[in-house]
Amino acid sequence: MRRRIIFIVTFISVIALLLTSCSVGVTQMRIFDNDDKTTDKRLEQVIEAISKHDKAALKAMFSSKALSGANNFDGSMDYLFDFFQGSVSSYNRDAGPLVDESTDHGDKVKEVKTWYSVNANKQKYLFFLLEYTEDTGHSDNVGLYTLRVIRAEDEKTQFRNWQDMKVPGIYKPDNQK
Repeated sequence: MRRRIIFIVTFISVIALLLTSCSVGVTQMRIFDNDDKTTDKRLEQVIEAISKHDKAALKAMFSSKALSGANNFDGSMDYLFDFFQGSVSSYNRDAGPLVDESTDHGDKVKEVKTWYSVNANKQKYLFFLLEYTEDTGHSDNVGLYTLRVIRAEDEKTQFRNWQDMKVPGIYKPDNQK
């Protein structure tokens, strides 16, 4: 009987060790992390680039993967510069950062999603940013992936769940040229 108990305890210990040390396909989602300052800083950089119509600065924030997957990135950037009117007086983080961390065969990926309200002197806007802050297996994926800027009054028609808004590049409604 004693041998059986020792075997069972040893077996359970080995299984527990394997399950806690195995990192294949592990995903962890956190609603809040120390990423809040990083996301606020990124928003401030985006706003500054938009305000100055600085194409090079805005484009440099995006990952290579987002730039290659975006449909007419430069045209979307021109649209955003024309669309955003006024100077920013304040912003508020409405949700996030929502952080997804995953590890697959030793490669770590960290995806951060944040929603903001931005008050400009001419209009109130909503911003959605999705950024990969870490991807040890694919460095071309690190950087801003999605930027969606809409008028606050268009929230019900142009702000959906984040999975639907996860599109590479800068959001431009289909009805805009």
